[in-house]
Amino acid sequence: MFTAYKNLPNNSRVWIYQSDREFTNKEIEFISAKAEEFINQWTRHGDDLKGSFTIKYNQFLVLAVDESFNNVSGCSIDSSVRFIQQLENELQLDLMNKMNVTFKDNDTINLVKLSDFQNFAKERKVTSETIVFNNMVNSKEEFENNWEVPAKESWHKRFLV
Repeated sequence: MFTAYKNLPNNSRVWIYQSDREFTNKEIEFISAKAEEFINQWTRHGDDLKGSFTIKYNQFLVLAVDESFNNVSGCSIDSSVRFIQQLENELQLDLMNKMNVTFKDNDTINLVKLSDFQNFAKERKVTSETIVFNNMVNSKEEFENNWEVPAKESWHKRFLV
């Protein structure tokens, strides 16, 4: 059951999928239509899930579920992963590579391999103040408040010199 993202409670569960490239406007329209369609049929053992999505910086797709309405199950999470894989195939992009890291350089979003991020940290091209995207956040509230943070406030800090 699709609902507007802004109407989801702060404790809603989120999954963040970062693309290996920016979405085009046409792709955003396509993703939006497919995401709404998916969420409208998304269930947990036959029970509707109340969910939504948002797209940030034309590069991040965020799925969200109001678990106070119904909890997600392993099967419903699996179906969302299949949905993401379908988008990857249809649009020829990578949304699930956890070995990619994103960070900001002024207003530019940079996506690099984790090994490159580690080298950038060694070379001090990224610092404790570099804004990173912490895709490990779990709730809408964490997403809204702790997704874009200085590297020193995220799991990225382990790589800083």
